[in-house]
Amino acid sequence: MLRHPGQWLFGLIPALIVLVVYAAALITLAVNLGDVADWVTPFADHWSESARDTLRVIAGIAIFGASAFLAVLTFTALTLAVGDPFYESIAVRVEESQGGAPPDPDTPLLVQIGRAIKDAALLGVIAVLFAIVFFVCGFLPVVGQTVVPVIAACVSGYFLAGELTAIALERRGLRRKERFAILKRNRLLAIGFGAAVFGVFLIPLGAVLAMPGAVAGGTLLARERLADDPLVTGGDGDHHRYH
Repeated sequence: MLRHPGQWLFGLIPALIVLVVYAAALITLAVNLGDVADWVTPFADHWSESARDTLRVIAGIAIFGASAFLAVLTFTALTLAVGDPFYESIAVRVEESQGGAPPDPDTPLLVQIGRAIKDAALLGVIAVLFAIVFFVCGFLPVVGQTVVPVIAACVSGYFLAGELTAIALERRGLRRKERFAILKRNRLLAIGFGAAVFGVFLIPLGAVLAMPGAVAGGTLLARERLADDPLVTGGDGDHHRYH
């Protein structure tokens, strides 16, 4: 992306659109975080002031942390769905710079967009479920503020890797089930790549500025490390398409 600033600027457009929506939601949550923490801990109303305040500070951290986790995970899925033509173009150019891109899928564009929206919705449901688990675990003293965020980053990173490699793997004929089967067999690689992206996305404006580079990185990861998986090669070294 540094060598192709025009493509980078091109890839910022859908991320900026989604950022405006997400920023408004998170700012609203931050402004009202105290009230939200009070609302989810009504049982502490009659506790001593110090115990009640400590619990609600922990609750606030857990709520905002779970919301940030949900936002980062769904931001990528939603941005890829909104900006499918943008990121498809970037992925193709990256592949062509490395020796050539696979042919366009035979699937009609509307079907591809429908699948992208369906995958984004499914990922959103999974993200909500994980966010609830991490929210509850965030109440655990010490562990909830140290170990749980690390686990959340790894889980989020795994799914981010799945989203960012989707374009390149879909061009090789793999649907969601096959893509995640490949990631499962390369779990540490996927988590390492995705957790790094997750960390960058937590930096203010990082998700917007780094999104085109993350798509390029996911394309290279799929091309150079995942495309040799037996699911893609069919076990005999010859690439084939799933139908």
